[in-house]
Amino acid sequence: MRDTTLLLVGHGSRSHGGNTETRQFAEQWQARHPDWHIVTCFIEWDAVLLDTGLDQAARESRRVLVLPFILNAAGHVKMEIPAAIDAARVRHPAVTFACAPHLGMVREVQTVLQGRLEGLMAELAMPDPRTTGVILLGRGSSDAGANGELARMARWVFEDNHHDLVDLAFTGITWPRLETVVQRQARLGMTQILIVPVYLFSGRLTERIAAQVARLRGQYPGIAFALGEHFGFEEGIFNLLDARAEGRDLPAGGLLECDGCKYRAAVQAAHLHDHAHTHL
Repeated sequence: MRDTTLLLVGHGSRSHGGNTETRQFAEQWQARHPDWHIVTCFIEWDAVLLDTGLDQAARESRRVLVLPFILNAAGHVKMEIPAAIDAARVRHPAVTFACAPHLGMVREVQTVLQGRLEGLMAELAMPDPRTTGVILLGRGSSDAGANGELARMARWVFEDNHHDLVDLAFTGITWPRLETVVQRQARLGMTQILIVPVYLFSGRLTERIAAQVARLRGQYPGIAFALGEHFGFEEGIFNLLDARAEGRDLPAGGLLECDGCKYRAAVQAAHLHDHAHTHL
């Protein structure tokens, strides 16, 4: 019986390439820490879902540390993962369960995005940033707090660079969408636009982004576009997961910020997750 299992929880993608990349990340992370025991599961769109992953980890260890491998805290992080952990505690009363914070729009992620931004500037031969707009492109959520995390990141990027325009857009669920923000930046005189997808891995939505940018290049022939790629394998992401796993930012008691909250419990009782919205 192991002392601790680290359960890496990915979102899950209908495009299996994204799930494969998450597993590849876990393999590379495991290779960095051969003394750790890391297993992977997904919230949806995979054969190994969250309940199965929790059960597997609980059978192997005295303690399970759940690591939400997710950038923004929406319903999956705030509702589904805590509910699944509560149920696992009932099924496995002898096992201790803890949950680290999700990745979040933190400074480590900003450092990764800054590197992507600098690479896109170099791709366009270092144009004037004053006429080079930046668009951070997120997944989008019905949770205003999750969208607000990306807005905070956009502000950080604005303050650390010299671009006149740093905007955010979303691929689905909420607004503004990419085409709207590009139209605005074009009207405000941007002659280059850098599009930085805030995605860990590939999937249906990253494929959609590539198609949208190809169409925008045809619509705006006078603007030079540079499109970034997903960034899940960047060194900063490994380091951020290290911090989560080592408990350097684990809340007291090993709980999520809202784990055990009476308000979450009340909402959860009436919560029906809508799977009709757009997923990866």
